[in-house]
Amino acid sequence: MTSTDPMAEGRRADAARRRQRVLKAIEAATKGGEEITAAGIARAAGVDRSFLYRHRDLLQHLHTAAGNPASFDGQTPVSRASLQADLANALERNTRLATRVRQLEKRLSEMLGDQAWRESGLGASADLDQLQRQVTTLEQRVVDLQSQLEERTEDLDAARAANRELTRTLNQSQR
Repeated sequence: MTSTDPMAEGRRADAARRRQRVLKAIEAATKGGEEITAAGIARAAGVDRSFLYRHRDLLQHLHTAAGNPASFDGQTPVSRASLQADLANALERNTRLATRVRQLEKRLSEMLGDQAWRESGLGASADLDQLQRQVTTLEQRVVDLQSQLEERTEDLDAARAANRELTRTLNQSQR
């Protein structure tokens, strides 16, 4: 077969058309802020997923577009991973706040109980009051230390996430 074989030329032209459709589908998904996956792009371009895997440059372009979400109206880009991280952080903060509310409700209940006990004339001895103040001080210290530990844990988690992202970026740039 020669290089001017009409069948070979037809196959090359078809492959070029399919490449263009894939590139346009990636561009449209990026501009539309859609999630970019091999299956979704192949479906949008009307090609088989194996076409993407046979053309490594298209697959690399797809992965690059998926890793760099488009920004809308000059805002910071939002990715699925960042939204999931924000959700996890919000859930963790909600748990901490719920725990803190329970602690405060318990303290309020104890204080109201103590006040009612004193007003009834059955007040506690001075030693008991001193011990109760010491327990309260120690409980507050524990709460403060737990809060500091949680903050440092969050900082460590954030540093680890940044490290993973930097490593991922470095590995991608070396390819």
